[in-house]
Amino acid sequence: MDSVDLEVIRTAIKWTEAGHRATIGTVTHTWGSAPRPVGAMLVIRDDGQVIGSVSGGCVEDDLIDKVRDQLIDGAKPAVATYGVTQEQANRYGLPCGGTLQLALEPVGPQSRLPELLASIERHELVARTLDMDSGEVGLQAGKWSDYLEFDGKRLKTVHGPRWRLIIIGAGQLSRYLAQMAQALDYHVTVCDPREEYAAEWTLDAVPLDKGYPDDVVLAMKPDAHTALVAVTHDPKLDDAALMEGLKSEAFYVGALGSKKNNDNRRIRLREFDLSEPQIARLFGPVGLKIGSKTPPEIAVSILAEMTAVRHGVTIPQTIEPPKVNVSAGCAVTPA
Repeated sequence: MDSVDLEVIRTAIKWTEAGHRATIGTVTHTWGSAPRPVGAMLVIRDDGQVIGSVSGGCVEDDLIDKVRDQLIDGAKPAVATYGVTQEQANRYGLPCGGTLQLALEPVGPQSRLPELLASIERHELVARTLDMDSGEVGLQAGKWSDYLEFDGKRLKTVHGPRWRLIIIGAGQLSRYLAQMAQALDYHVTVCDPREEYAAEWTLDAVPLDKGYPDDVVLAMKPDAHTALVAVTHDPKLDDAALMEGLKSEAFYVGALGSKKNNDNRRIRLREFDLSEPQIARLFGPVGLKIGSKTPPEIAVSILAEMTAVRHGVTIPQTIEPPKVNVSAGCAVTPA
């Protein structure tokens, strides 16, 4: 789930444990243009403090006033709709006459938020159901195919990592890539059988698998919610993982390295009996051309490309900037 929405759950628990009333709002439907997607969340405290977002700000202002003035029933869940008329759209700042529907849930013991948070922190996918009449909540194991459902009486939301990222290699770049990916709703697994790298892996929230890359990829059964990025620079490790990743349903398979190295890699992959369409799926060199040089910049470029592919956006190749010499803090374009 979105890291902002995860913070909503953590904050709701903290506030109620401190004795405050709190109300969670979840976007259940949108019509027309909407600033935040279905499933986006916020939590409002009884004194008006808010964490999260469901719109550009004006809807939040109205909800804060309603919670602070106790105009929302604090006994059971309710539904609020904004932007039904053009006047409301203008008043609440919804773009192009968009309409937004929210489920508003008073937080209490029946909400089972600590139990939900514990499952999410174990990197489990959870389906949560909310009965709009009673406020009772059910929790069960989620599936990758689950999505938000709302019929006015029952709200089903999905929490936890809905996307997976397999990183081959436990070097410095992998640390930045793993940390940034977690903020983008990925459950990250790092694979590296090399002891010298595995011994230095220090991210407790990201599991390290010391198995051989092709075995690890096969065991994880990559599906359409899975990305694979190979960054070891060792063909024996990278190619083994890529071979299995390209044959899977993974939505993104990429490899670090220069154009020349990746051209050679494609030649090697043909020797593993991969088809041309399978080899054509390889993103290599991996990442968008944004002039990245440092490990954090490279991680940004990789995740930007993954995000574009994940959302079905085609990004043309950018023109790389001219080479520069950096001396004494000044960039000098060579003659």
